[in-house]
Amino acid sequence: MGILKRAIAADASVVVSVLDATDIVNEIEKIHKTSAVVTAGLGRLSIAASLMGYMLKGENDTITLRVDGGGPTGALIAVSNSKGNVKSYVSNPVVEIPLNKYGKLDVGTAVGKTGTLSVIKDLGLKEPYIGRIPLVSGEIAEDIASYYANSEQIPTVCGLGVLVNPDLSVNVAGGYLVQLLPFAGEEVISTIEKNIDGLPSVTAMMSSGLSVEDIAMKLLSGLEPNILDESKLKYFCDCTEERVKKAIMSVGNEELKSMAEEPGDTKVLCHFCNKEYSFDKNQILSLIK
Repeated sequence: MGILKRAIAADASVVVSVLDATDIVNEIEKIHKTSAVVTAGLGRLSIAASLMGYMLKGENDTITLRVDGGGPTGALIAVSNSKGNVKSYVSNPVVEIPLNKYGKLDVGTAVGKTGTLSVIKDLGLKEPYIGRIPLVSGEIAEDIASYYANSEQIPTVCGLGVLVNPDLSVNVAGGYLVQLLPFAGEEVISTIEKNIDGLPSVTAMMSSGLSVEDIAMKLLSGLEPNILDESKLKYFCDCTEERVKKAIMSVGNEELKSMAEEPGDTKVLCHFCNKEYSFDKNQILSLIK
């Protein structure tokens, strides 16, 4: 389970969300069998989606983050509901590239830096909200902050980190969002900048034993912070046989007839959890309207 806590400054001018997503990203690696750099990239995007999803208001609201950076990973997708539960997918789960000049996983090169970050919010309205920005670095955190600044005009600092073990399991993974509300004064902004300038990386803080609450308090140091709420999150795929049937029906009656005539069962694999659904000839024919 992941653990998310939100904290707020005493004057309500700054809100911070911090997530320990180690178990979630470990599940991503197990499901998709990702190489180290892909685990880091898809893990970061999933953490961001979870943090952003938790801020949605409606019970059935969802948010989808999609990165098309032009790199060897291909597209990365993460979907979160309003509870912060997340699922994700990557086109190419195994990418092997050299470490960057700092000796760390080169997520930016793997993901690519010349494409876009798309944010799709399904809020139960007639059409979903879609925001799209050019990638800043492909490292994900900077791109999320850029999205908030350019598409929602919310000054935001985002920190994301995934530390992968030599056996490809995940040592620690987590992230935070710091968002300033419109009435935040210069003194508050200065305090936040000072706190962030002196802050180690997310993975360094988590590896040293700091909890999500400890990190939240560090981010809001000097602003008399209080914990707003906390929640336990998980990797969660909501695929069902009924949803898969509806997807199959969308291909149309003629295609369904062709599928029924082919030898063997029709098999459908969920990209998010790798669960396979199998339908025999009679089941396919029953879907024809």
